[in-house]
Amino acid sequence: MSKLDTNLAKANEYLARFRAAGVLNQIAGEAVPAADGATFDTISPIDLKPLAKVAHGKAADIDRAAKAAKQAFPGWAALSGDKRKALLHRIADAIVARAEEIAFIECMDTGQALKFMAKAALRGAENFRFYADRAPEARDGKALRMDGQLNVTSRAPIGPVGIITPWNTPFMLSTWKIAPALAAGCTVVHKPAELSPLTARLLVEIAEEAGLPKGVWNTVNGFGEDAGKALTEHRDIKAIGFVGESRTGSAIMAQGAATLKRVHFELGGKNPVIVFADADIERAADAAVFMIYSLNGERCTSSSRLLVEQSIYGKFTSLVAEKAKRIKVGHPLDPDTVIGPLIHPQHERKVLDYLDIGRREGATVAAGGGKVEGPGGGCYVAPTLFTEANNGMRIAQEEIFGPVLTAIPFKDETDALALANDVSYGLTAYLWTSDVTRALRFTDALEAGMIWVNSENVRHLPTPFGGVKNSGIGRDGGDWSFDFYMETKNVAFATTSHAIAKLGG
Repeated sequence: MSKLDTNLAKANEYLARFRAAGVLNQIAGEAVPAADGATFDTISPIDLKPLAKVAHGKAADIDRAAKAAKQAFPGWAALSGDKRKALLHRIADAIVARAEEIAFIECMDTGQALKFMAKAALRGAENFRFYADRAPEARDGKALRMDGQLNVTSRAPIGPVGIITPWNTPFMLSTWKIAPALAAGCTVVHKPAELSPLTARLLVEIAEEAGLPKGVWNTVNGFGEDAGKALTEHRDIKAIGFVGESRTGSAIMAQGAATLKRVHFELGGKNPVIVFADADIERAADAAVFMIYSLNGERCTSSSRLLVEQSIYGKFTSLVAEKAKRIKVGHPLDPDTVIGPLIHPQHERKVLDYLDIGRREGATVAAGGGKVEGPGGGCYVAPTLFTEANNGMRIAQEEIFGPVLTAIPFKDETDALALANDVSYGLTAYLWTSDVTRALRFTDALEAGMIWVNSENVRHLPTPFGGVKNSGIGRDGGDWSFDFYMETKNVAFATTSHAIAKLGG
């Protein structure tokens, strides 16, 4: 039996429970169907066959979950930071114990390759450990002195929060949002993406089995137009953390306006990797290939625009094309697969449409350029490189969210900066140069929330994560997450008997 066959047999064992019982909502510690009994199918992008029936939550289910979160909030908020720390570490331990199950189910539900999903659960556990260790300090503030006055600041959890997560790496991104909320003392109503809901069900089960009190974490499945809208409009929900498309973020902001909700958005990107002639060419090519073709190109931080200095443009793009042509497209549970099927036929159609758009705009297909007949007949698209492109093309301006890279030459540093900034997004950028002075000057002028110099995306959890322009509002990571999930209070103590103005007497 091949390694793929072995992995597939294990995945089917893990999926058997979902196929038999479906994916239920979790509200107030109980696994429950939707209030009206409605369900929808989640399909595997590998063969387009249903994996499970999922409870289709709507406004009534969100209302019940929000009320459960509100009821659980006082007790959870009052729990000491040390006790929350211990509990979050138990959740992390339980995630590690079920890492294989999480990875295999994620592969089947999203089409992401095991090469990357094998680490997703461990990244999720790391997120819980990171914020567990910060829970005892979450409420700490500052002492600010002035003549005759001592100001003492502190922080308190904002209340029940809504978390809406995307379909591309759902397990890891759910932990990235939910772990700091719990560490801060907030309760949660989580709406997972409808295209990949399975591991969200595992995650809330793991948390409650580890001892999380009932109602602290509630999960309601559904669609943006019903469950999502109800969550963003609900008066008991004090803030919304969202990862997804920029247009959806705009809609969420409008829906939450009536209740003055705090929002945190991690949205789209059209991120440049900028390569100067003095860069380490081989390393830069490897990094560019990794950042667009790993995770099927379905990542907000992918380097989807390749800006290369004119003098090395031909050499560099040829190197990238050759690497792209050698990437294996296949079944996500095959250990050698790099690119699996895209999440859904509708998304595959969108990506394939952009390949047609690029050709019509006059770009050259240097690698890939079409659909691949993969195992199961699912949503497989070849890793694609467009060359001879310009920044006015739609393939250079619009987020494709697939394994598609658009390469554009630049003349000099001024031209490179203008091209890099000439998009509506500003999430990440990647700069390759051996000139330290240029790196300092260039990164200062780049319009991006996160920039890596001579590196692919290597995350350091204490650092801020987020974008500018249409790529988002706010920052995750380190103490920045607590700024979102907590309110800051200032108490001013008079230290002298200062003069008070007398009015009316």
